[in-house]
Amino acid sequence: MNYMKSILPFSFVAVLLAGCGAAAIVSTPIGNIDNTPVKEAELAEAQAHHWGHLDLQQDTIPGMSVDKAYAELLKDKKGTTVVVAVIDSGIDIDHEDLNDNIWINKDEVPNNGKDDDGNGYVDDIHGWNFLGTAYDEQLELVRLLASGDTSHPRYSEAQAEYDKARGGAESSKMRYEQIYQMANNAQEALSAHFGTDDFSQEDVDAITSEDDSLKQYIAAAKQMYGFGFGSLTEAMNELKGGLDYFSDQLNYNYNLELKGRTTGDNPDNFSQTVYGDNNVKPVKKSESHGTHVAGIIAAERNNGIGMDGVANNVKIMAVRAVPNGDEYDKDVALAIRYAADNGAKVINTSFGKYYSPHSDKVREAIAYAGSKDVLIVNAAGNEGADIDTVNVFPNDAFGTGPEVSDTFLAVGSITSSYGSKLVSGFSNYGAINVDVFAPGSAVYSTTPENEYDSKSGTSMAAPSAAGVAALIRSYYPKLSASEVKQIMMESGLKINREVVIGGDASKVGSFTSMSRSGRIVNAYNALVMAAQKSK
Repeated sequence: MNYMKSILPFSFVAVLLAGCGAAAIVSTPIGNIDNTPVKEAELAEAQAHHWGHLDLQQDTIPGMSVDKAYAELLKDKKGTTVVVAVIDSGIDIDHEDLNDNIWINKDEVPNNGKDDDGNGYVDDIHGWNFLGTAYDEQLELVRLLASGDTSHPRYSEAQAEYDKARGGAESSKMRYEQIYQMANNAQEALSAHFGTDDFSQEDVDAITSEDDSLKQYIAAAKQMYGFGFGSLTEAMNELKGGLDYFSDQLNYNYNLELKGRTTGDNPDNFSQTVYGDNNVKPVKKSESHGTHVAGIIAAERNNGIGMDGVANNVKIMAVRAVPNGDEYDKDVALAIRYAADNGAKVINTSFGKYYSPHSDKVREAIAYAGSKDVLIVNAAGNEGADIDTVNVFPNDAFGTGPEVSDTFLAVGSITSSYGSKLVSGFSNYGAINVDVFAPGSAVYSTTPENEYDSKSGTSMAAPSAAGVAALIRSYYPKLSASEVKQIMMESGLKINREVVIGGDASKVGSFTSMSRSGRIVNAYNALVMAAQKSK
């Protein structure tokens, strides 16, 4: 699944569900967090929309020093164009901040119904769509249960997970429905009281009434204001998002009867390689994940609109293979091979799952991409888990076994707060299976139809890192994918500090133990090291 599905996009969800010179590599700031200035105040809007590009020393915000790299290292340099494949949900290739940075297959004649370049895919001008017209899908564990294969070694495990998860979704949906109704009733009653829908918190606070019913609605409104909403309408809009989230889970992800696939192929038959179509765009506006990921990497820089991507000189190859549910292993394997065969030098994979019936085929594709000198940048996952002890897919190894490639970079997520809460509470971690961390909480980027939004997840951390990888490959094209990976791991800021692990305040550990490198990706340092290594 695209990892966004495992993060509720609502700031108050926990409350609801609980209550209900010569350039040199820079070091981590002197000492530790105790004697380093910390950004305590809430970020200004401009900072919040750009924090991943800022510099820890200059701005006291643990970004990737992207602005500093452009200003001090790249201002008089010209890079080569790098193709970055985004294997994800659909991408709005017409977006105002992306349309000039979309890959064009120059060996293909547009819309002539022929496979001009002989790669097996007809009219693949901007990439390929392995999903066809489909989007809503089951989780992999649900597919296992729907198969009825009780002899499968993980069948009982899947059944237990399914029962717990579906029950949780049902109760959460009921809770959201109750609160939504409460907010809606309060909105109607207070609108009648004021004679207008346009009233403020101050107006509500000023009401003096002995009417018990009105008092009830006033209390409900104050509760919504307490959650940080500026109005009841705003609260209802976000609550509606929660209802949609859990409805999607129940209607699609946990639906044993769903038949989501529309491409006509057998997802277990890897000899059927050509299916889908060339329409890489989202099938509906809410299919925004791929567009958001693409913008983090390659939104047009310095054009005065929206936001800046990490990398210049990038063309995004759109490969639609991630549905609203768990991706099929076959789609992932073929998508990786498609990207590697058609010129991508970096592949971003912001998705994952914990059941994978054909994980060997995906690892074969990962190894194949490595043989073609392609770096894969992968999101580590959003369950706050140690993935050295839990199998997560895709990965370049089974468990903590030997890697099939040294060109697969797994990325965890950090927040904009340089302190004990540096690691995003949702982020997976692992001293073996996570390589680095990068900005992934509240990252502002492009969404369909020329819009923008902030999203959180290792899905955002991976493209942050992929953008840095693209910068290195653009300005130092002789470096191999393996060398780029090592540079990103070795050049990052090493944080010698204890942090909260898995979002559990009672669980604290060393940041250095949460990944192989113990570091945060840093564009400035990476480019300095790349320059040194390329000599």
